[in-house]
Amino acid sequence: MAFSIGRICVKLRGREAGRKCIIVDIIDDRFVLVTGPKEISGVKRRRANVKHLEPTEYKVDIKRNASDDEVKEALEKADLIEFMREKVSPKLTI
Repeated sequence: MAFSIGRICVKLRGREAGRKCIIVDIIDDRFVLVTGPKEISGVKRRRANVKHLEPTEYKVDIKRNASDDEVKEALEKADLIEFMREKVSPKLTI
């Protein structure tokens, strides 16, 4: 599964490990811009290393650099708000 805009991922490292986020922009081959949004999953909008993300099979339809409100709307439309709120135990594959 490739990292693409709108892909829902699980953070594997850091203080937000185990929380779900959405890719809103691809910076380069190693970094992406992710958001929770914070009020839904607790993940702030920030740059993340792709090695610290585990992609899920879910994807929402958003445009590049979508605002948190647009991301929230897309999640509501896809009925994934509760899925985003669930915290998981990250599987470290190192």
